[in-house]
Amino acid sequence: MTSELERPPLQADERTALIGWLDLQRQILRWKCEGLSDEDAYRPVIPTSPLMTMAGLITHMRWTEHMWLEVLFLGGDEKQNPSFDESTDDADWHTDGRTLTELLAEYKTQCARSNEIVAAAALDDVGRHPGFRSGSANLRWMLIHLVEETGRHAGHADIVRELLDGTKGYY
Repeated sequence: MTSELERPPLQADERTALIGWLDLQRQILRWKCEGLSDEDAYRPVIPTSPLMTMAGLITHMRWTEHMWLEVLFLGGDEKQNPSFDESTDDADWHTDGRTLTELLAEYKTQCARSNEIVAAAALDDVGRHPGFRSGSANLRWMLIHLVEETGRHAGHADIVRELLDGTKGYY
């Protein structure tokens, strides 16, 4: 598994560096899905974590982006995001049977929307959702958190992919 992915510029302003690292981690997550069948994308390989599939990782990250930037930062309606569904454990990991291609397209669209939100705001702007403590973080903090969470799950995807078919690769 080889890739053309590159790190952000070594001499970048703060916004460029933050978005560059976030975009790289997003790309790595999508790259780990390349060539997978839907059957493999849904195949659990960690017995104690049956939702930790490639499909589950992609849908979780789609909803994570939505939660942080559309709900907590912009103050949107949390009812549109399964992350806030307390009636179902890990609701944001459920894929509702959509194909990996569909899930990847939804994630790509969400990432583009997230980048639009970030481009229209200052890093010191504070979230607008009054119902959640995390909604009071500034955009900088939220972006750093998204880099951390996306990177962590890109690492999970690396392990899941290797367990699925032995494919390894580091950009």
